[in-house]
Amino acid sequence: MTVLNDRIAVITGASSGIGRAIALNLAQQGAKLALIGRNLERLEEVAAIAQKTAPKVITYSIDLTVEENIGKLKTNLERDFGRVDLLVHSAGAFSMGLLEKTSVEKLDWLYQTNVRAPYLLTQTLLPMILSTRGQIVFINSSVIQRARANVGQFAATQHALKAIADSLREEVNANQVRVLSIYPGRTATPRQAIIHQMEAKPYHPEHLMQPEDVASVVTNAICLPRSAEVTDINIRPFAKPI
Repeated sequence: MTVLNDRIAVITGASSGIGRAIALNLAQQGAKLALIGRNLERLEEVAAIAQKTAPKVITYSIDLTVEENIGKLKTNLERDFGRVDLLVHSAGAFSMGLLEKTSVEKLDWLYQTNVRAPYLLTQTLLPMILSTRGQIVFINSSVIQRARANVGQFAATQHALKAIADSLREEVNANQVRVLSIYPGRTATPRQAIIHQMEAKPYHPEHLMQPEDVASVVTNAICLPRSAEVTDINIRPFAKPI
């Protein structure tokens, strides 16, 4: 029997990058998966792989920034799975720009995607998670340790996400719900390739963390005995620029 046998895992941003790697890792542990993302074709590709080891996989192609979609998702999850044991927030947006020149509309878009959507999804699914004494994972960013130039808008949303996770943990620990925040450094994902392009830097994914590295850390943490809780994990590439 695998560690997460028949546990119901809801994963946002499951079509690529870290979310994809987490989904496939959880599938290998026997979890049933609800895969959420905007790109149905890529979601189905992930589902096809996950179905080789997971007992059940269903994809939901939705935009989580549209509020009514979250209510519909809850209804679908109740119909398709009946409960939720694990919620992994891996969806998010990124942009760069000087504060002097970046529009407030760009900040609003980042907030809508990186803060409001996971807040509302957590709020909506929380009764189901409380009933199973489940777990919630927030994939954050190492940018909260140092907000360098040109990423102030993105960094602000990641600080907000950390605050939500920290406060939520204090609220739900008494109900035996665990809340974990992961702060990955640069990871070889499609987003990171775009970031390197924005920075006009050569992209060498072999020098970065791999999505599977982050997925392994997440799985290890959520599979800990219930006598322990991991709250925050910082993880960065081991290879350093010369």
